[in-house]
Amino acid sequence: MTKSPEHEHPVKAFGWAARDQSGHLSPFKFSRRATGDKDVTFKVLYCGICHSDLHSIKNEWGATKYPLVPGHEFVGEVTEVGSKVQKFKVGDKVGVGCLVGSCHSCDDCAKDLENYCLEAVGTYNSTYYDGTPTHGGYSNIMVVNEHFVVHIPNNLPLDAAAPLLCAGITTYSPLKYFGFDKPGMHIGVVGLGGLGHVAVKFAKAFGVMVTVISTSPNKKSEALEHLGADSFLVSRDQDQMRAAVGTLHGIIDTVSAVHPLLPLISLLKSHGKLVMVGAPDRPLELPVMPLLMGRKLVAGSCIGGMKETQEMVDFAAKHKIAADIEVIPMDYVNTAMERLAKADVRYRFVIDVGNTLKAA
Repeated sequence: MTKSPEHEHPVKAFGWAARDQSGHLSPFKFSRRATGDKDVTFKVLYCGICHSDLHSIKNEWGATKYPLVPGHEFVGEVTEVGSKVQKFKVGDKVGVGCLVGSCHSCDDCAKDLENYCLEAVGTYNSTYYDGTPTHGGYSNIMVVNEHFVVHIPNNLPLDAAAPLLCAGITTYSPLKYFGFDKPGMHIGVVGLGGLGHVAVKFAKAFGVMVTVISTSPNKKSEALEHLGADSFLVSRDQDQMRAAVGTLHGIIDTVSAVHPLLPLISLLKSHGKLVMVGAPDRPLELPVMPLLMGRKLVAGSCIGGMKETQEMVDFAAKHKIAADIEVIPMDYVNTAMERLAKADVRYRFVIDVGNTLKAA
């Protein structure tokens, strides 16, 4: 007989969950496993709202299993550690991103690329090794194997550090892997939202030139004056786009809605790379001829492995990089989702779980 979410595990837990494709979130009682030998248990204090959460609660990718507790960029304070845990202790500030498990034996895991493991277990909307569903950070407590826990340096504000565990690593990893962090590079960042604004911050910390590409002219001053971008293109302005043809070594495309790729490919120099990190819910049209004429590449990148995620957080602490956030109470989350769908946030909602999540 199938156990209810409240009785799957011995530790009582509470959060907010979506029950159907309406995506409406409401209070939800469930349970977490007891702290195992290699587990870290922590009280969740802040959780960022990723665009993936919005896609997932509405089943826009067609794979959601309800009830769903979202959240895969969250931080908190350790309350208990297992007897074999070596890297963490009670009281540490820690975080969890998009992963809570992998096989540890495949080629990708051996290369610290657990994010590409075929048996990777997502922080929510996945099935854990014991057969129970995983639930994310819109909740009061988390239990996770220490391998998938990230230490949060003391000089990073916890609320603004939370989005780094998804938005941060999603942009940091391709910047490094594709060589966009090298001196003399000129890169574009498409979309100035939760991912895009962090991409600009990391790229400028690497010392490269950055052009922000947006459909919104009113984001120009924000991009140039606040985030430190070097230039700004309005993608709907044909004259601006034409003048910038062939000027960029690479582009990080953060947009999660359907949009044309040809204008972006045209901005690349020969051998340039367009790297997709947003995840639209419908296929994009990819024109091949412009790729041939210049040996250009279109690639994808998905978060990063645990070693690189810790490296990213440490880099962010060293360079004082954090997300620009709007902190909200738990009961504002449905309104926040509506605003996120309209891109009405600067630039990441973060739920104050520790102070505003009240058990029913």
